[in-house]
Amino acid sequence: MANKPQQQPQPPHLHLAEVTASQFLDIWKHFDADGNGYIEGKELENFFRELEMARRGAGVDPSNPIFREKMKEFMQKFDKNKDGRIEMSELAQILPTEENFLLCFRQFVSSSAEFMAAWRRYDTDRSGYIEANELKGFLSDLLQKANRHYDDQKLQEYTQTILRMFDLNGDGKLGLSEMARLLPVQENFLLKFQGVKLTSEQFNAIFTYYDKDGNGYIDEQELDALLRDLYQKNKKDVDVKNLTGYKQSIMSLSDGGKLYRGELEIVLCREPIV
Repeated sequence: MANKPQQQPQPPHLHLAEVTASQFLDIWKHFDADGNGYIEGKELENFFRELEMARRGAGVDPSNPIFREKMKEFMQKFDKNKDGRIEMSELAQILPTEENFLLCFRQFVSSSAEFMAAWRRYDTDRSGYIEANELKGFLSDLLQKANRHYDDQKLQEYTQTILRMFDLNGDGKLGLSEMARLLPVQENFLLKFQGVKLTSEQFNAIFTYYDKDGNGYIDEQELDALLRDLYQKNKKDVDVKNLTGYKQSIMSLSDGGKLYRGELEIVLCREPIV
């Protein structure tokens, strides 16, 4: 008897009007097949086809021009930064979750500067990471601010879900760049530094150079000079408005206008310097 061809695993939960945080994560992992943080290309076509099937309860033909037109309209509505792919925060708009903590996060932290201030508040041991217990405190305050009711079990579930979503290297804690994926792309200033990450040696040399008075920290003016030179060196166009925003965001990590080595390294280096 011939073996039946293996069926692809069914995408979970797309038929639901509202999904839980865990179901949302299942859907994300199912469609972001290569794990690069985006649903794009063939993944995007598969996602839209399955979404149409779940919502209409009938099959759809991707080769049909009407399908292509609908997919185009769908992307115009949800692809906020117009890059032709869906990121996690955009998916949160498409698939509302019962708790939608991603959208709670947006209300709580609406800009890079607010995000950095929140980071500084919750990275209590200044390790350059938010560990599970610090993340739990962060989510507790977030849900209280959004007037969401929760119990300790739910809080634990949210904490684990956020870790599963954003802890890319599986070390049980979140680095700044991992946590920043909660921000909308246009607000995620850390993405602007992806091509200019420094090694420990480069960072130490730069910090020493721009800390002109040798007092062990960089002030706002010194940071401004550092960022301008960094952008020009990496042949990136310097938009003064954007640069001002990046500078404000980074200075939100500072201690009373003093940006110490440890705070700046988590922005400009791949890994915190040990």
